[in-house]
Amino acid sequence: MTDRIESVPMARTSGRAGIALATVLMAAVLAIAPWIGVYPVFLMKALCFALFACAFNLLIGFGGLLSFGHAMFLGTAGYVCAHAAKEWGWPPEAAIFIGTFASTVLGAVVGALAIRRQGIYFAMITLALAQMIFFFYLQAPFTHGEDGIQSVPRGKLFGVLDLTSTLVMYYVVLAIFLAAFVFIYRVVHSPFGQVLKAIRENEPRAISLGYDAERYKFLAFVLSAALSGLAGSVKAIVFQLASLTDVHWTMSGEVVLMTLLGGMGTIFGPVVGAFIIIALESYLAGFGEWVTVITGAIFVVCVLAFRRGIVGELAAWWARSRG
Repeated sequence: MTDRIESVPMARTSGRAGIALATVLMAAVLAIAPWIGVYPVFLMKALCFALFACAFNLLIGFGGLLSFGHAMFLGTAGYVCAHAAKEWGWPPEAAIFIGTFASTVLGAVVGALAIRRQGIYFAMITLALAQMIFFFYLQAPFTHGEDGIQSVPRGKLFGVLDLTSTLVMYYVVLAIFLAAFVFIYRVVHSPFGQVLKAIRENEPRAISLGYDAERYKFLAFVLSAALSGLAGSVKAIVFQLASLTDVHWTMSGEVVLMTLLGGMGTIFGPVVGAFIIIALESYLAGFGEWVTVITGAIFVVCVLAFRRGIVGELAAWWARSRG
Protein backbone atom coordinates (compact mmCIF):
# COMPACT_ATOMS: atom_id res chain seq x y z
CA MET A 1 0.00 0.00 0.00
CA THR A 2 2.84 2.39 0.90
CA ASP A 3 4.55 1.70 -2.40
CA ARG A 4 1.31 2.45 -4.24
CA ILE A 5 0.82 5.75 -2.42
CA GLU A 6 4.40 6.82 -3.05
CA SER A 7 4.02 6.00 -6.75
CA VAL A 8 1.29 8.64 -7.22
CA PRO A 9 3.47 11.76 -6.81
CA MET A 10 6.24 10.00 -8.73
CA ALA A 11 3.85 9.37 -11.63
CA ARG A 12 2.72 12.99 -11.58
CA THR A 13 6.31 14.22 -11.59
CA SER A 14 7.15 11.86 -14.44
CA GLY A 15 4.09 13.00 -16.39
CA ARG A 16 4.93 16.68 -15.99
CA ALA A 17 8.53 16.03 -16.98
CA GLY A 18 7.27 14.24 -20.09
CA ILE A 19 5.01 17.15 -21.01
CA ALA A 20 7.86 19.61 -20.45
CA LEU A 21 10.14 17.53 -22.68
CA ALA A 22 7.44 17.27 -25.36
CA THR A 23 6.88 21.04 -25.21
CA VAL A 24 10.61 21.72 -25.67
CA LEU A 25 10.70 19.25 -28.56
CA MET A 26 7.65 20.88 -30.16
CA ALA A 27 9.24 24.33 -29.81
CA ALA A 28 12.49 23.09 -31.34
CA VAL A 29 10.74 21.48 -34.32
CA LEU A 30 8.66 24.60 -34.95
CA ALA A 31 11.75 26.81 -34.64
CA ILE A 32 13.65 24.96 -37.37
CA ALA A 33 10.63 24.17 -39.57
CA PRO A 34 11.04 27.21 -41.90
CA TRP A 35 14.66 26.20 -42.51
CA ILE A 36 13.79 22.68 -43.64
CA GLY A 37 11.37 23.65 -46.37
CA VAL A 38 8.07 24.25 -44.54
CA TYR A 39 6.29 27.37 -45.79
CA PRO A 40 6.27 29.99 -42.96
CA VAL A 41 2.84 31.37 -43.93
CA PHE A 42 1.34 27.88 -43.58
CA LEU A 43 3.02 27.50 -40.19
CA MET A 44 1.71 30.87 -39.00
CA LYS A 45 -1.83 29.99 -40.04
CA ALA A 46 -1.57 26.62 -38.29
CA LEU A 47 -0.18 28.23 -35.11
CA CYS A 48 -3.00 30.79 -35.00
CA PHE A 49 -5.60 28.05 -35.28
CA ALA A 50 -3.68 25.86 -32.82
CA LEU A 51 -3.92 28.66 -30.26
CA PHE A 52 -7.63 29.05 -31.05
CA ALA A 53 -8.16 25.30 -30.60
CA CYS A 54 -6.21 25.28 -27.31
CA ALA A 55 -8.39 28.12 -26.04
CA PHE A 56 -11.52 26.22 -27.03
CA ASN A 57 -10.18 23.03 -25.45
CA LEU A 58 -9.72 24.88 -22.16
CA LEU A 59 -13.47 25.42 -22.15
CA ILE A 60 -14.79 22.10 -23.45
CA GLY A 61 -12.00 19.70 -22.53
CA PHE A 62 -11.42 20.89 -18.98
CA GLY A 63 -14.60 22.83 -18.23
CA GLY A 64 -17.10 20.57 -19.97
CA LEU A 65 -18.79 23.50 -21.75
CA LEU A 66 -19.54 23.13 -25.46
CA SER A 67 -19.69 26.48 -27.23
CA PHE A 68 -20.96 26.62 -30.80
CA GLY A 69 -20.17 30.32 -31.11
CA HIS A 70 -16.48 30.66 -30.34
CA ALA A 71 -15.82 32.19 -33.76
CA MET A 72 -17.32 35.46 -32.50
CA PHE A 73 -14.29 35.95 -30.23
CA LEU A 74 -11.80 35.10 -32.99
CA GLY A 75 -13.53 37.43 -35.45
CA THR A 76 -14.20 40.28 -33.03
CA ALA A 77 -10.55 40.48 -32.04
CA GLY A 78 -9.54 40.36 -35.70
CA TYR A 79 -11.82 43.25 -36.66
CA VAL A 80 -10.87 45.44 -33.70
CA CYS A 81 -7.15 44.74 -34.13
CA ALA A 82 -7.25 45.39 -37.89
CA HIS A 83 -9.25 48.61 -37.45
CA ALA A 84 -6.89 49.88 -34.75
CA ALA A 85 -3.82 49.13 -36.84
CA LYS A 86 -5.13 50.52 -40.13
CA GLU A 87 -7.47 53.37 -39.23
CA TRP A 88 -5.97 54.54 -35.95
CA GLY A 89 -2.36 53.81 -36.84
CA TRP A 90 -1.68 51.87 -33.66
CA PRO A 91 1.50 49.77 -33.42
CA PRO A 92 1.00 45.99 -33.68
CA GLU A 93 1.43 45.28 -29.95
CA ALA A 94 -1.26 47.85 -29.06
CA ALA A 95 -3.58 46.60 -31.81
CA ILE A 96 -3.20 42.99 -30.65
CA PHE A 97 -3.88 44.06 -27.06
CA ILE A 98 -7.04 46.03 -27.89
CA GLY A 99 -8.34 43.17 -30.04
CA THR A 100 -7.76 40.67 -27.24
CA PHE A 101 -9.35 43.04 -24.73
CA ALA A 102 -12.44 43.44 -26.95
CA SER A 103 -12.93 39.66 -27.08
CA THR A 104 -12.43 39.45 -23.32
CA VAL A 105 -15.20 42.00 -22.73
CA LEU A 106 -17.46 40.22 -25.23
CA GLY A 107 -16.69 36.93 -23.47
CA ALA A 108 -17.74 38.42 -20.14
CA VAL A 109 -21.03 39.65 -21.60
CA VAL A 110 -21.83 36.39 -23.41
CA GLY A 111 -20.71 34.33 -20.42
CA ALA A 112 -22.97 36.27 -18.07
CA LEU A 113 -25.92 35.48 -20.36
CA ALA A 114 -25.14 31.85 -21.17
CA ILE A 115 -23.32 30.34 -18.22
CA ARG A 116 -26.46 29.66 -16.20
CA ARG A 117 -27.54 27.10 -18.79
CA GLN A 118 -26.04 23.67 -19.36
CA GLY A 119 -25.65 21.15 -22.16
CA ILE A 120 -27.44 21.79 -25.41
CA TYR A 121 -29.08 24.96 -24.07
CA PHE A 122 -25.69 26.54 -23.39
CA ALA A 123 -24.49 25.53 -26.87
CA MET A 124 -27.58 26.96 -28.57
CA ILE A 125 -27.34 30.26 -26.68
CA THR A 126 -23.73 30.72 -27.74
CA LEU A 127 -24.65 29.86 -31.33
CA ALA A 128 -27.54 32.34 -31.35
CA LEU A 129 -25.40 35.13 -29.92
CA ALA A 130 -22.64 34.36 -32.41
CA GLN A 131 -25.10 34.67 -35.28
CA MET A 132 -26.22 38.05 -33.94
CA ILE A 133 -22.58 39.17 -33.86
CA PHE A 134 -22.08 37.89 -37.41
CA PHE A 135 -25.00 39.93 -38.81
CA PHE A 136 -23.83 42.98 -36.86
CA TYR A 137 -20.40 42.79 -38.48
CA LEU A 138 -22.02 42.21 -41.86
CA GLN A 139 -23.84 45.56 -41.55
CA ALA A 140 -21.37 47.62 -39.48
CA PRO A 141 -19.60 50.34 -41.53
CA PHE A 142 -16.16 49.85 -39.98
CA THR A 143 -15.98 46.18 -41.06
CA HIS A 144 -16.60 47.02 -44.75
CA GLY A 145 -19.11 44.19 -45.07
CA GLU A 146 -18.11 41.27 -47.27
CA ASP A 147 -14.90 43.04 -48.35
CA GLY A 148 -13.51 43.01 -44.82
CA ILE A 149 -10.64 45.17 -43.58
CA GLN A 150 -7.81 44.68 -46.06
CA SER A 151 -4.16 45.77 -46.27
CA VAL A 152 -3.70 45.89 -42.51
CA PRO A 153 -0.18 47.22 -41.81
CA ARG A 154 2.07 44.93 -39.80
CA GLY A 155 4.35 47.70 -38.59
CA LYS A 156 7.18 47.22 -36.12
CA LEU A 157 6.71 45.35 -32.86
CA PHE A 158 7.78 47.59 -29.99
CA GLY A 159 9.35 49.81 -32.64
CA VAL A 160 12.16 47.30 -33.16
CA LEU A 161 11.03 44.08 -34.88
CA ASP A 162 10.02 44.66 -38.50
CA LEU A 163 6.99 42.43 -39.01
CA THR A 164 7.00 42.95 -42.77
CA SER A 165 9.72 40.28 -42.81
CA THR A 166 8.03 36.89 -43.06
CA LEU A 167 10.60 35.15 -40.86
CA VAL A 168 10.45 37.83 -38.16
CA MET A 169 6.66 37.64 -38.21
CA TYR A 170 6.82 33.86 -37.93
CA TYR A 171 9.05 33.83 -34.87
CA VAL A 172 6.89 36.46 -33.18
CA VAL A 173 3.82 34.29 -33.80
CA LEU A 174 5.71 31.25 -32.52
CA ALA A 175 6.73 33.10 -29.35
CA ILE A 176 3.13 34.22 -28.71
CA PHE A 177 1.82 30.69 -29.29
CA LEU A 178 4.37 29.07 -26.98
CA ALA A 179 3.74 31.64 -24.24
CA ALA A 180 -0.02 31.07 -24.48
CA PHE A 181 0.45 27.29 -24.61
CA VAL A 182 2.54 27.27 -21.42
CA PHE A 183 0.03 29.62 -19.78
CA ILE A 184 -2.85 27.24 -20.60
CA TYR A 185 -0.84 24.33 -19.21
CA ARG A 186 -0.25 26.23 -15.97
CA VAL A 187 -3.94 27.13 -15.71
CA VAL A 188 -5.00 23.52 -16.23
CA HIS A 189 -2.61 22.27 -13.53
CA SER A 190 -3.33 25.07 -11.07
CA PRO A 191 -5.86 24.77 -8.21
CA PHE A 192 -8.30 26.64 -10.44
CA GLY A 193 -7.88 24.04 -13.19
CA GLN A 194 -8.32 21.16 -10.75
CA VAL A 195 -11.58 22.63 -9.47
CA LEU A 196 -12.70 23.19 -13.05
CA LYS A 197 -12.09 19.53 -13.86
CA ALA A 198 -13.95 18.51 -10.69
CA ILE A 199 -16.94 20.57 -11.81
CA ARG A 200 -16.77 18.92 -15.24
CA GLU A 201 -16.78 15.44 -13.72
CA ASN A 202 -19.42 15.97 -11.02
CA GLU A 203 -20.83 19.47 -10.61
CA PRO A 204 -23.25 18.68 -7.73
CA ARG A 205 -20.41 17.17 -5.72
CA ALA A 206 -18.17 20.18 -6.37
CA ILE A 207 -20.97 22.49 -5.22
CA SER A 208 -21.48 20.38 -2.09
CA LEU A 209 -17.77 20.89 -1.30
CA GLY A 210 -18.33 24.63 -1.27
CA TYR A 211 -17.17 25.67 -4.74
CA ASP A 212 -19.11 28.28 -6.71
CA ALA A 213 -19.47 26.32 -9.96
CA GLU A 214 -20.98 29.17 -11.96
CA ARG A 215 -18.14 31.52 -11.03
CA TYR A 216 -15.49 28.98 -12.05
CA LYS A 217 -17.22 28.25 -15.35
CA PHE A 218 -17.66 31.97 -16.02
CA LEU A 219 -13.96 32.62 -15.44
CA ALA A 220 -13.05 29.70 -17.71
CA PHE A 221 -15.35 31.06 -20.42
CA VAL A 222 -13.85 34.57 -20.24
CA LEU A 223 -10.32 33.17 -20.24
CA SER A 224 -11.10 31.03 -23.27
CA ALA A 225 -12.60 34.05 -25.04
CA ALA A 226 -9.50 36.14 -24.27
CA LEU A 227 -7.13 33.50 -25.67
CA SER A 228 -9.35 33.07 -28.73
CA GLY A 229 -9.17 36.84 -29.17
CA LEU A 230 -5.38 36.71 -28.98
CA ALA A 231 -5.41 34.16 -31.80
CA GLY A 232 -7.75 36.34 -33.86
CA SER A 233 -5.66 39.48 -33.34
CA VAL A 234 -2.43 37.76 -34.33
CA LYS A 235 -4.13 36.21 -37.36
CA ALA A 236 -5.34 39.64 -38.53
CA ILE A 237 -1.79 41.02 -38.35
CA VAL A 238 -0.27 37.97 -40.05
CA PHE A 239 -2.63 37.92 -43.03
CA GLN A 240 -3.28 41.69 -42.99
CA LEU A 241 -6.99 40.94 -43.25
CA ALA A 242 -10.09 40.71 -41.09
CA SER A 243 -13.11 39.16 -42.79
CA LEU A 244 -16.50 37.61 -42.14
CA THR A 245 -15.01 34.13 -42.51
CA ASP A 246 -13.60 34.32 -39.00
CA VAL A 247 -17.02 35.19 -37.52
CA HIS A 248 -19.07 32.65 -39.46
CA TRP A 249 -20.61 29.67 -37.67
CA THR A 250 -18.55 27.28 -39.80
CA MET A 251 -15.42 28.57 -38.04
CA SER A 252 -16.95 27.54 -34.72
CA GLY A 253 -17.57 24.08 -36.17
CA GLU A 254 -14.03 23.92 -37.48
CA VAL A 255 -12.48 24.51 -34.06
CA VAL A 256 -14.70 21.77 -32.61
CA LEU A 257 -13.40 19.47 -35.35
CA MET A 258 -9.78 20.34 -34.58
CA THR A 259 -10.22 19.71 -30.86
CA LEU A 260 -12.04 16.40 -31.23
CA LEU A 261 -9.65 15.13 -33.90
CA GLY A 262 -6.54 15.89 -31.89
CA GLY A 263 -7.92 14.83 -28.52
CA MET A 264 -10.31 16.75 -26.29
CA GLY A 265 -9.06 17.26 -22.75
CA THR A 266 -5.40 16.77 -23.70
CA ILE A 267 -2.70 19.43 -23.80
CA PHE A 268 -1.25 18.68 -27.23
CA GLY A 269 -4.41 17.36 -28.90
CA PRO A 270 -5.75 20.70 -30.20
CA VAL A 271 -2.32 21.55 -31.64
CA VAL A 272 -2.15 18.27 -33.54
CA GLY A 273 -5.76 18.61 -34.71
CA ALA A 274 -5.23 22.17 -35.92
CA PHE A 275 -2.12 21.27 -37.91
CA ILE A 276 -3.88 18.29 -39.51
CA ILE A 277 -6.96 20.28 -40.54
CA ILE A 278 -4.95 23.23 -41.87
CA ALA A 279 -2.65 20.86 -43.75
CA LEU A 280 -5.64 19.10 -45.33
CA GLU A 281 -7.20 22.42 -46.36
CA SER A 282 -3.91 23.65 -47.81
CA TYR A 283 -2.69 20.57 -49.64
CA LEU A 284 -6.11 19.43 -50.85
CA ALA A 285 -7.09 22.86 -52.15
CA GLY A 286 -6.91 21.54 -55.70
CA PHE A 287 -10.03 19.44 -55.08
CA GLY A 288 -12.14 22.58 -54.69
CA GLU A 289 -15.40 22.09 -52.80
CA TRP A 290 -14.57 18.41 -52.30
CA VAL A 291 -12.10 19.44 -49.58
CA THR A 292 -14.98 19.67 -47.10
CA VAL A 293 -16.19 16.19 -48.04
CA ILE A 294 -12.70 14.70 -47.78
CA THR A 295 -12.08 16.41 -44.44
CA GLY A 296 -15.42 15.14 -43.14
CA ALA A 297 -14.65 11.59 -44.24
CA ILE A 298 -11.24 11.68 -42.57
CA PHE A 299 -12.85 13.03 -39.41
CA VAL A 300 -15.41 10.20 -39.34
CA VAL A 301 -12.68 7.59 -39.80
CA CYS A 302 -10.54 9.14 -37.06
CA VAL A 303 -13.47 9.36 -34.64
CA LEU A 304 -14.33 5.70 -35.24
CA ALA A 305 -10.70 4.58 -34.96
CA PHE A 306 -9.54 7.04 -32.29
CA ARG A 307 -12.47 7.75 -29.97
CA ARG A 308 -10.25 9.75 -27.60
CA GLY A 309 -8.66 11.66 -30.47
CA ILE A 310 -5.21 11.03 -31.88
CA VAL A 311 -3.24 12.30 -28.88
CA GLY A 312 -5.73 10.77 -26.43
CA GLU A 313 -5.35 7.33 -27.97
CA LEU A 314 -1.57 7.62 -28.05
CA ALA A 315 -1.55 8.64 -24.38
CA ALA A 316 -3.82 5.70 -23.48
CA TRP A 317 -1.60 3.29 -25.42
CA TRP A 318 1.49 4.63 -23.66
CA ALA A 319 -0.18 4.25 -20.25
CA ARG A 320 -1.16 0.66 -21.04
CA SER A 321 2.34 -0.19 -22.25
CA ARG A 322 3.83 1.12 -19.01
CA GLY A 323 1.14 -0.30 -16.72
